[in-house]
Amino acid sequence: MESPNLDYIKKLAAGDIEFEKKIIEILKNELPEEIKLYESFVFQNNYKDTADLVHKLKHKISILGLVNSYKIAVDFENNLLKKSKILQKEFEQILNSMTNFINLL
Repeated sequence: MESPNLDYIKKLAAGDIEFEKKIIEILKNELPEEIKLYESFVFQNNYKDTADLVHKLKHKISILGLVNSYKIAVDFENNLLKKSKILQKEFEQILNSMTNFINLL
């Protein structure tokens, strides 16, 4: 499994350390809340809202340089729209990886 990184954020910031810090702070604040909401939607079998949230989380996956994980998220979102939870385990492993990484920053 690939590992999250700050390469994209650093490239986007182009040396602006304050900008990097702001993006990281946003990730630290939003990711845990979005994961809680995701878990709630999954528990309720609310496929539509889960798919919408996965769509939103795809952007954070991309920002953290997770190219293959982004593809899994796209497929999982499409599965949810078909009321299927195929790839749920894989997607949740991605979320755990992101959480662990963010917590270390």
